[in-house]
This record gives sequence, C-alpha cells and structure tokens, in this order.
Amino acid sequence: MPILGPRTFLTTVVLAATLTLTACDPVAEADPSASAASPLASVPAESFSSPAGSGKHTLGEAATAGGLTRDTGADAVSDVPVDPGEMRDDMHLVVADYHRAGQTSGSRILFVGVDNVPEDPSKRREHLWRGLIDYALQNGSTGTPTTAEPYQPGPLGGSLECLSLPESANATDVICGWADTTTAAVALFPRTTPADAARLFTAMRADLEH
Repeated sequence: MPILGPRTFLTTVVLAATLTLTACDPVAEADPSASAASPLASVPAESFSSPAGSGKHTLGEAATAGGLTRDTGADAVSDVPVDPGEMRDDMHLVVADYHRAGQTSGSRILFVGVDNVPEDPSKRREHLWRGLIDYALQNGSTGTPTTAEPYQPGPLGGSLECLSLPESANATDVICGWADTTTAAVALFPRTTPADAARLFTAMRADLEH
C-alpha cells in the first residue's frame, strides 16, 4: 500500500466525508415529484378552514340576507322542517325562507341554523345536513347526494362546504353548510351550482351571524 503525503491524505478524508454526507442527505433521496403542487381536487375540506373570530358567534333573524328577502307570506315556512338536534335554553334556532328580488313563485331558499352549540359544531352541521337531505328528497329532489366540497368560508372563518343533489347534467338542488366555534347552519338552494350557492351562502352568513 503506498504511503500518502499529508496533503494527499487530508484531501482524501475531506472527499470521503463529503460523499458520506451526500449519501445520508434525505433531501437528495426525496422523490422530486413530492414538491409538486397538489391539484385542488385533492385538498381536504379542512384546508379551506380559517380561524373564526374571537368570542362567541350568535345567529339572529334577518329581514334580508345576502341580498335575499325573508318570506313572511302565507307560504313561508311556519314550522321546523329539519330536526335541529339538542336545543338548550341558551341556544337560538333560526328557520327562514328567503327569495330573490321579484320572485313570486318557485322554491325558496330554506335556511336552518343554531348557535351556542355544546358539541363540536361540525358534528351538528352533519346532523342538520342529514335532515335537510331527507327534507329535500321528500320534496321533489332526486338522486344520491354527492360528496361535500369545501369553499372559502368568508371573513367569519370556520368552514363552509356544499354538496349537490344530482337531478340532471345542469343546475340542481344544492345544500350548503357552515360551522365555526359556536354555530352551525345549513341551507337548501334550488336549481343552482355548488360554487354559486357557496358564494350566496357566504353573503347570507354576513347578515345572519354576528
């Protein structure tokens, strides 16, 4: 074996150390595709959630919500068509029909919401969803509900999701729901798309939640 001079020996040690660190570097071994951006469709619902404002949120009746007018006529909802779940003394239940300006016939937008929810509000939203789906299917909607998709919840935070009740290749009935730290609410939007319903629901929320 040849004897290495001091300079040659030092160079060999440094080179060996560099090769060892490179072989152990997890970044060098990472799959290049792992850093690629994921498509929007694969993003889970919670990724669209945002922190709710500080303090408790409450719901209140509103004569107008998101530019819609509350129906107070003879055909307005007069009972509670959807089981709201457990209701305690400090909770408020808001049930209302809303219609677009100039609308004189056709289905209204049914809103059902509760505040001061004692359990996880997202679980109460799921309970309201099931009730509203049953209500919709008994009143002319057909098909199997699709998977809920997340949408931006707006300035009040929490999470907002919508799902459709497929009736045709075009517009269909859509159910949207929101949940934050203390409230949960759902609404049935007739003959629209999930994206349009989500935008309108966000606007309604600004007038119904405080």
